[in-house]
Amino acid sequence: MDFLDAITEWVRDVVEAANYPGVVAMIALENVFPPIPSELVLPLSGFLASRGDFPGPPAIAIPLTIVAATLGSLIGALILYAFGAFVSEERVRGFLRRNGRYVLLSEDDYNRAERWFNNHGHQAVFIGRCIPGIRSLISIPAGVERMPMAPFIAYTAGGSAIWNTALISAGAVLGDQWDRASEYVDVFTYVTIAVIAAAVAWFVLSRLRARRRPAED
Repeated sequence: MDFLDAITEWVRDVVEAANYPGVVAMIALENVFPPIPSELVLPLSGFLASRGDFPGPPAIAIPLTIVAATLGSLIGALILYAFGAFVSEERVRGFLRRNGRYVLLSEDDYNRAERWFNNHGHQAVFIGRCIPGIRSLISIPAGVERMPMAPFIAYTAGGSAIWNTALISAGAVLGDQWDRASEYVDVFTYVTIAVIAAAVAWFVLSRLRARRRPAED
């Protein structure tokens, strides 16, 4: 608990002092150093922006905080993508086996992210950005597989924006109780997956119907 309290205090000091650049830095760091949880940084940032601690009125500060967090997510994701692209998969696994306890990640975590990427293709990056435990790591198999940069950036930014908007908004709504936002993360994750799955199913069905119409004519 002392370590978590120290992390919380440090994150709060950085975000309060640097506002938007602080959010960018903390979220970029959170992507590559999981002991800094986004479930802490984002609700806190939303609370501070809604309270008027960031430049601009809350109606402007909250959207700018979401943009800053999404930029930080993209920077962190690109770092992990580069790590996966320039370091072999065997070395990634070896690094996690030897040093995973220091960064609170394990080889099993990587295996889960890799299976998710292999099963869902490029869309896994978009969906994975909304799933705790996979959010950051999904960028490594994307790098290992040399996923094209344009869709990687688009999917990462889109998925991150959803996650960031939800938690920053939760922090703004909860106010002084912003730290309770983490209690709703699992519910948000399941709802998000269900919504995305429904959207994908609708897209696939609509494409199938469009293909059938010329054949019927």
